[in-house]
Amino acid sequence: MADKRNDPVVVIGLGRFGSSLALELARRGTEVLAIDSRPKKVQSLAGQITNIAAADATDIEALRQLGVPDFFRAVVAIGSDLEASILATSLLVELELEDIWAKAVSRQHGQILNRIGAHHVVFPEHDMGERVAHMVSGRMLDYLEVDEDFALVKTHPPKEFVGVPLGESKLRRKYGVTIVAVKSPGEEFTYATPDTELSYGDIVLVSGRSDNVERFAELP
Repeated sequence: MADKRNDPVVVIGLGRFGSSLALELARRGTEVLAIDSRPKKVQSLAGQITNIAAADATDIEALRQLGVPDFFRAVVAIGSDLEASILATSLLVELELEDIWAKAVSRQHGQILNRIGAHHVVFPEHDMGERVAHMVSGRMLDYLEVDEDFALVKTHPPKEFVGVPLGESKLRRKYGVTIVAVKSPGEEFTYATPDTELSYGDIVLVSGRSDNVERFAELP
């Protein structure tokens, strides 16, 4: 199968999530067709996104006129209008797009989007709230859940591992986590090796089961 990662993307709905998504895709060199029903919103972004249109994404003829069936991938970023979100997603399924992403605002909304044929459902508000909760409640500098029970955490090294080569620390045996990268003050991140010795002030990226990395990040 050909690599589809750089194929053009349709983004439907230009609220906060849709706008930031479309702008980031454009910044990364991906061609974007952005669609929103509000002319003022479209006008405000027209100088930043090359292909942008004010159109009703719940009208299949409007989608056809914009060439949406020619796209491989689309994102339905409508959140507040559930009916429009569901209808726009169902039309993309009818137009046989191969990779449909849809934003959901609740589990029930997400289940409906899955049932009508969305290939991927994302919960940006929930996911961001969960991420911030981990950071607010502990010593983590950042938290990313990469699977249901596996996470990557950015934190400072506990004092028991400072000055000890990672290969001698028995870190994985004791805590079930792996330090994958280290950043010293003023430096860039670099891969951790068995010879790496951590210092106070370093920042480390730690991977492992969610409960293990959370416990590691709370060590003094």
